[in-house]
Amino acid sequence: MATDGPDDTRWLAINAGSSSLKLAIFDSAGHRTHSVTAEDLGDGTAPLGEAHSHALDELLTALPPGEAGPFRGIAHRVVHGGDRFDAPTEIDQAVIDALHEIEPLAPLHNPLAAACIEAARHHFPDTPHFALFDTAFHRDLPPESRDYALPAWCRDELGIRRYGFHGLSAANALRHVAEATGHPPARLNLIVLHLGNGASVTAIRGGHSVATSMGMTPLEGLVMGTRAGDIDPAIPGVLERRGGLSSDEVDHLLNHESGLLGLCGTRDMREIHDAIDRGSEQASTALAMYIHRIRHYVGGYLVNLGRLDALVFTGGIGEHDVVVRESVCEGLGVMGLALDPAANRQDEPGVRALHQPHSPSSIWVVPADEEWEMIRQIQELR
Repeated sequence: MATDGPDDTRWLAINAGSSSLKLAIFDSAGHRTHSVTAEDLGDGTAPLGEAHSHALDELLTALPPGEAGPFRGIAHRVVHGGDRFDAPTEIDQAVIDALHEIEPLAPLHNPLAAACIEAARHHFPDTPHFALFDTAFHRDLPPESRDYALPAWCRDELGIRRYGFHGLSAANALRHVAEATGHPPARLNLIVLHLGNGASVTAIRGGHSVATSMGMTPLEGLVMGTRAGDIDPAIPGVLERRGGLSSDEVDHLLNHESGLLGLCGTRDMREIHDAIDRGSEQASTALAMYIHRIRHYVGGYLVNLGRLDALVFTGGIGEHDVVVRESVCEGLGVMGLALDPAANRQDEPGVRALHQPHSPSSIWVVPADEEWEMIRQIQELR
């Protein structure tokens, strides 16, 4: 996407994950010219965000001369925008203060983004910085999808409602499928499966999110790498009363010790497949639960959508795991989905179709590119 700037204009995207930090630089035409990732950040001993801030300082200092700026704009991924932010927002001190105020809605994620924002603004004080919110894509959720069956004061006074996440990934998937099929986003009904260490399902009707599996926080929904996903709401109370855990310990268990890791000792799907090949019942059960939860959501969302144009796989597992995609699609022919096994086995780069020619609904793999989606959105503002 061209801009009115010079040919050497650069844009910087900063994507702070729970234990990782990604930097990506794009030129004025939208080509990624440089990217770097720091992994395994934070060990729980330092204040939340300190490791990310230090890593960002090091990554920015080490940028090659031709990639070190100046930047026309810097985009920051922020997991949770609460009720206050539902669109790309230029950052000033008032925005930073507001991000700190809504940290209780995402205490494990938003402090990381805030730390990176403050560090980046120190490095580039004269460059406009923008916050891109994963919750923004879900801003139009209808009440039946958005609200929980709780008294109104819970929503009005405490902000308890479904916000949804992975919005930048869903927006990226929607845009690519629209381009691949030649249909405008406003005509498309999709189910997007973002399958990575964090995982979610989003139903899109006419280009808008109408249902999504993650809730007030990213904990709800699918079985994930270390997150439990859907559980009986009484379980945290049982863990406190009978298990002797504090509320913080329960939170840590559900977010960091559960999911695939809790079921079979690893969150790495490649290791799970290897363990299944060696005869591990725990690994087999973990994979079966993982697939069952995905199919549960896909079936429900398809009925609610009424018409499905495409099922989309994205995220690291969604893009590369042949077995997971085949298992999810198995038996979905009754819903108008026919996977092409040969196409599914190919691991080619880029957007690719996985459906058979006669399939009424298409199946796609779309590589996740939250960084480019962030830059694309801020370019529309500049």
